[in-house]
Amino acid sequence: MELQEELKSKIIEALNLEDIQPEDIDDDAPLFGDDGFGLDSIDALELIVLLEKNYGIKISDPKTGKEIFKSINVMAEYVAANRKK
Repeated sequence: MELQEELKSKIIEALNLEDIQPEDIDDDAPLFGDDGFGLDSIDALELIVLLEKNYGIKISDPKTGKEIFKSINVMAEYVAANRKK
């Protein structure tokens, strides 16, 4: 499974996005904000936990998280470069 698809599935599961399918999330679309997928700061905390639990990646600086969670593609690149598991 491609990392992007894996991340989409894990995000949908972690955030309980019941009406969303992985193919509904554009790999390049912003995950946060009104012009993107519409996630908020609470969702960001869930994503930080998801990365730590699934990939052994610790994010302590919220600014770093904001950059990493820009889009699925950016997130996948970061995970591929930094995963511990």
